[in-house]
Amino acid sequence: MADRETRPTTVWSRPERGARGPAPERSRAQITAAALALADAEGLAAVSMRALAQRLGTGPASLYRYVGSRDELLDLMADAVAGELDLSGATGGDWLDDLVGLALQSRDAHVRHPWLADLNDRRGEVLGPHAIDYLDHALGILAPAPGTAGQKLEAVGLLGGLAVLFARREAAAASTGDPAAATSTGGPAGATSTGGPAGDPATGDPAARAAHLAAVAAEGRHPHLLAALTAAGAPPPADRDALFVRLLRRLLPAMLGQGEP
Repeated sequence: MADRETRPTTVWSRPERGARGPAPERSRAQITAAALALADAEGLAAVSMRALAQRLGTGPASLYRYVGSRDELLDLMADAVAGELDLSGATGGDWLDDLVGLALQSRDAHVRHPWLADLNDRRGEVLGPHAIDYLDHALGILAPAPGTAGQKLEAVGLLGGLAVLFARREAAAASTGDPAAATSTGGPAGATSTGGPAGDPATGDPAARAAHLAAVAAEGRHPHLLAALTAAGAPPPADRDALFVRLLRRLLPAMLGQGEP
């Protein structure tokens, strides 16, 4: 029982290489970097121990001396992306400005690595050293903010969730050629799909979506939607940062101000 209780539970809980055997030819960092490049080029499904070994010019068995399984490799990849964020800035200034800046970094990391959102969906909450540094840094930013410890943890979670959402919207915009999709938060007006002729509201054509929604609202069966569209007027030009920042500045203070614990 004692052996089971003290058994390492993550890839970071044990040395990179055992004390026995030949001298290591590469490091976990090198293997992880190669896996990141493979995922960026071909997608997450392409990342296998065999494909990675081919990329590195070695056999799959040799990789298992450094990484115990594909799941451990995926954990290393996710944490390596977390390590791309710059946490060197001092905390203690304007907490909202600092947290928004951190959120922009997180969103950009997801844009650079579009497979990361799917990976996090599948792997659960396995936090590596860089991810823990990120969490601690975010909580340090929030130290002077109002709210309970639980609310602050929820705020950091919201920040990550919005980063993923907007990164996915930006990826959809890139695939459909619709820049407006990058600034949509979802819902009927923001739904993005592929296929169909130009001008079809089922596609990423923003003009067609707007016209379809306006026509439905004008039928008179959705008075609240009609009132909202009338009051909102024409949308501003697409800006990949503006809506993201605006939502964070509205939501974060609300979560930390007078929300329930």
